[in-house]
Amino acid sequence: MDICGKNASVLVLNGGLSNIKDLCIAAHPDDAEIMAYGQIAACYKNGGFAVAVLTNGGGSPRAGAYADITDEEMKEIRFKEQINAALIGNYSALFWLGYSSADVKTGAQSVKNDIATIFLETTPERVFIHNLADKHDTHVASALRSIDALRKVKDEFRPSKIYMMEVWRGLDWVGDGEKTLFDTSLYPELAEKILNVYESQISGGKEYTKATVGRRFANATFLESHSVDNLKSASLGIDITDFVYSEDDPCDFISGYVDSFRNDVTSRISKYK
Repeated sequence: MDICGKNASVLVLNGGLSNIKDLCIAAHPDDAEIMAYGQIAACYKNGGFAVAVLTNGGGSPRAGAYADITDEEMKEIRFKEQINAALIGNYSALFWLGYSSADVKTGAQSVKNDIATIFLETTPERVFIHNLADKHDTHVASALRSIDALRKVKDEFRPSKIYMMEVWRGLDWVGDGEKTLFDTSLYPELAEKILNVYESQISGGKEYTKATVGRRFANATFLESHSVDNLKSASLGIDITDFVYSEDDPCDFISGYVDSFRNDVTSRISKYK
């Protein structure tokens, strides 16, 4: 596969590229394991899940045993952690593009070209990208680069569904009829194991495993106030397929959800004040 990222690597694993059904475009190592675990679990036995990691992780915050690690050393550590997660999760492929966050944020053409190449080579049925309302700049930029690339893919190669998922900002503020729930209750030991491989991030004081698993339980429990839980654990996404295949502006698109949230809050207050 011809991809341009510096020190890019393609690892073809269980079932190969023709087996891929679900593809996650992640900004950083560990993002896919946070945002798309429902698909990792669903594909665990037979393969079918793949992840494309855009950045090399070299700028990661570090503390404790990793406090004095150089950027180059951190890149290698995070690459090995991502490989370990892919092997444990039984992924079909790992695409490591190796770009800097700056490359993604500035919209380097090679980033968009590489994402488009991965779509064409894998032809997944479903694609999972970052949330446009995320509060991490590189996540938002990654979502925009993914949308740019998808809009250039010819109709016959387009995935049937595209979802944006929660990481640094949850989607509990999105209306119930506007979000999609993904069951994350399968293989709870696996859910923790593939997050715990990112020891370079967790050891510095960021409890990503506990926070991620806890959010999934909270999503399931706080979904409905007047009914019992249908799922024990869930991640949230928004189906953005129609938007991606349009020429609509991303700011206008996400503003519609923000406006809907504001209207729901103000109407509820007005009803009872």
